[in-house]
Amino acid sequence: MSGARRFEGPIDLHTHSRVSDGTQTPRELMLDAAASGIRTVALTDHDSTAGWAEAAEAAAEARITLIRGMEFSTRVRGTSVHLLAYLFDPDDPGIVAETGRIRDARFDRAQRMVERIGADYPLTWEDVLAQAQDGTTIGRPHIADALVERGHAATRTDAFGGILHWRAGYYQPHYAPEPMEAVRLVTAAGGVPVLAHPATRGVGDIVSEQRLGQLVDAGLFGLELDHRENKPEPRARLEQMAKRYGLAITGSSDYHGAGKVNRLGENTTTPEVLDRLIERASGVPPLYA
Repeated sequence: MSGARRFEGPIDLHTHSRVSDGTQTPRELMLDAAASGIRTVALTDHDSTAGWAEAAEAAAEARITLIRGMEFSTRVRGTSVHLLAYLFDPDDPGIVAETGRIRDARFDRAQRMVERIGADYPLTWEDVLAQAQDGTTIGRPHIADALVERGHAATRTDAFGGILHWRAGYYQPHYAPEPMEAVRLVTAAGGVPVLAHPATRGVGDIVSEQRLGQLVDAGLFGLELDHRENKPEPRARLEQMAKRYGLAITGSSDYHGAGKVNRLGENTTTPEVLDRLIERASGVPPLYA
């Protein structure tokens, strides 16, 4: 998509609404971003584009630029590796089929976990559904919120550190494709893929130079290195690898509303990188303010 544009104000390329595991509707998120001084924001709900239309309407009202995106679930040897996908065609058959499979797997996994937890704590599937809106990609955060509502945890963070921690015995895995497959799907749909927070504990250990090189060959655009959860040592290693491969470096908040401590705009992306990202895309355009 040609035509560089001057972006005024902070650019936050990673946020979540209630369509996945945020605590605000897409409209509330856009209005909150505008009130926080963010001038360009990406909505990147997990494995879903269901919030795009509502976000677009609110972004136009708030006079901020919307970058339509998604956080794509992938997995390497049991470790969750997320891929941010920007400006892809949401009707692309490959994207539609794979994200539908992932959402179904998340739903089934959540039901299995609730059944296991319910054997030891008063918790039902209806409790979890009460924490989600129609079309939501249901996951562990909704179980966490239900545990808080039932008084089994003080906060979502406490729930993840306790009952939902894998050591507690209730955790169940869910299907997700390999990162390579996700990168190929996103690029085939005209989108631009960026590895999300790749220097976090566990993820940083499996993103080897060989694997990164393969992802670059498949179309990887960048690494989200300016993120509060990235660890210093793997971040420094990945920064050097980004320079060798010519990868862009992005920064984002990974905002979830009240679901996490992350604040809008705490990390941002430069206008120059966003211009390059838009130039690469051929799926859907940004919705400019």
